Amino acid sequence: QVQLVESGGGLVQPGGSLRLSCAASRSIFSIKGWYRQAPGKQRELVATVTSGGWTNYADSVKGRFTIVNDRAKNTIYLQMNSLKPEDTGVYYCMQRQGRDYWGQGTQVTVSS
Repeated sequence: QVQLVESGGGLVQPGGSLRLSCAASRSIFSIKGWYRQAPGKQRELVATVTSGGWTNYADSVKGRFTIVNDRAKNTIYLQMNSLKPEDTGVYYCMQRQGRDYWGQGTQVTVSS
């Protein structure tokens, strides 16, 4: 069993920045990442990182978001810059270790 604890969400103005954190209870994984779900929409991939360090980003966030894996802390971060209103949603952390484990979600609201 893997527990994931997210933090760092909040309200930010367009063009602003936020950093999300996700601390995991276990270090072994194949893929970790962030997904988000906007109201009335399906959950979508934002960014992932593999155990080998390969990263993948949704086209909509490339160049603005960066995923970082801190192995020493069993924590991944999502640095979000140049935020747009369409980035609003609940952001979920995911860790794959045989099966997918999910965090409880953290709300990100981009609004003026």
